[in-house]
Amino acid sequence: MVLFFSDIHFGRSDAEVERANERDLIACLRAHEAEVERLYLLGDVFDAYIEYHHLVPRGFVRFQALLAEWTERGVPVTYLVGNHDPWHRDYFERELGVRVVFDAFDEPLFGRNVYMAHGDGLTTNTRFYNRIRPLLRHPAPVWMYRTLLPGDLGLGLAKWVKARYGNKEVLEETVAGLRAHARRILTETDVELVVMGHSHQPAFHVWPEGTYMNLGYWHGARTFGRLTEKGPQLLRWNGTCAGAFNPSSIHNS
Repeated sequence: MVLFFSDIHFGRSDAEVERANERDLIACLRAHEAEVERLYLLGDVFDAYIEYHHLVPRGFVRFQALLAEWTERGVPVTYLVGNHDPWHRDYFERELGVRVVFDAFDEPLFGRNVYMAHGDGLTTNTRFYNRIRPLLRHPAPVWMYRTLLPGDLGLGLAKWVKARYGNKEVLEETVAGLRAHARRILTETDVELVVMGHSHQPAFHVWPEGTYMNLGYWHGARTFGRLTEKGPQLLRWNGTCAGAFNPSSIHNS
């Protein structure tokens, strides 16, 4: 069994909401740990994340401890960064044993070639962000930001920008753009399954070319993905167990 999560957005809300967010995620992972073979975190695990040479953002250590426990047990964990959490160094790899990936990738899982991306920078309705995205990830400006701003100020500014300018609503243009991108990948490559997040809108599309699964918004809806020999599933955690996501939100065409 392979599990996929995205858009956890740790740190987005007040302490009580975030405790529930972490508690539910850990409970969901624990419920699957007897069968899980791989775990993929497909971006925006944190609402704002800047890692410094000697400092990392505090909090959510229970979740991080679970990751370390799983990797030590031999369960590979891959963290594909999103638009909210791209400024990683080596903490997750060195301390937790987690592979950190900075761009879309594909790999074989259960006999399927699976393409995974967070989803930022892949739609035409975010042209300004698409232009500045390489700059936000280039080593030079990232080094300047980390160097010129103390840790508290740098992370505080990032959180302020996300709170003021980050769009928390589902944009239909983004949903449609990611769907179109997924179908292009399925049509033009040998990929059979596309898994993404970013839009905060869960989706499951089955086409002749293959399947597209958007993981939705764990922080708000507790949705996630699972892949077994039988195929992919879009699920929702209800607090005690995982069940199939509302069929009215799953589209087949």
